[in-house]
Amino acid sequence: MLRYRLFAIDIDGTLVNSRDELTAATRQALVRAGQAGIRVVLATGRRYSRALPLVAPLGLDVPLITATGALVKDPRTHRTLYRAQFEPGILRRVMQIVRECGFDPVLYGDTFCQGYDFYIAGWQVRTPELAEYLADNAASARVVSELFEHPPAEVFAGFAMGTHAQMLELERTLHCCLGHRISTHVLRSPKYAGFFCELAPAGVNKWSAVCRLAENWSIPVEAICAVGDDINDIPMIRGAGLGIAMGNALPEVKRAADRVAPTHDEDGLVAVVSWLIGEGAEVSFPPPADPETLPCEDTR
Repeated sequence: MLRYRLFAIDIDGTLVNSRDELTAATRQALVRAGQAGIRVVLATGRRYSRALPLVAPLGLDVPLITATGALVKDPRTHRTLYRAQFEPGILRRVMQIVRECGFDPVLYGDTFCQGYDFYIAGWQVRTPELAEYLADNAASARVVSELFEHPPAEVFAGFAMGTHAQMLELERTLHCCLGHRISTHVLRSPKYAGFFCELAPAGVNKWSAVCRLAENWSIPVEAICAVGDDINDIPMIRGAGLGIAMGNALPEVKRAADRVAPTHDEDGLVAVVSWLIGEGAEVSFPPPADPETLPCEDTR
């Protein structure tokens, strides 16, 4: 019997390479993993509509974890299996803090079937980073002029955008004001110049969503393998029975991992799958190096 029965995989920097490509070698490896009896689950920070096109080529018949664990949907029917929910009053307070810090919040809605993904208060925004994002995703936005007074009920997460330093400072301010009543991650998408400060209800992350699925499938945590490259992958890499960092992962992600795989541009997932299903006894991953000697290889 295979030791690992659930394989949770990040998308950007892990499943796809630095050119945002799902290579044939990686796709074929994950198909083999599924055929061997491993449940392959994508766990991404992407919104649902951006992650969905990657499901069909993999032939996955499993839920899709999106928005860093805040939304889980069945990609066959688009039925919502889990949607995070803010405590009463917390979302308005989050938006107030974001606005007072000089940024504009973007709120994710569970609205894929309505043809859009997120809400904004208006098109005039205060940071060039968010302006770039909105220009590229205009068709996915819905303007709600009273967003701050009456946020839609289906909002489950959101984000602000700015420079890395600005988003780290915003994150500190949010936790200073709200403590552990929210979850945040500061990270950069490979598509945009700016950094995101992800905003979600307390306790929501990729690992919480993976655990929810594993419990439904009666899979213990020690039978889970998780792989990723960025900050929002750390909880699942630390929590899984086997946590793997990609060779292109941030240093802090490598420090959290049990093993380090080849990079996403080297089809690192092919080596991981070969190891998991025993196809290649010669495949072995070195343990993470001394943190002081790890190079920064962030390609996001």
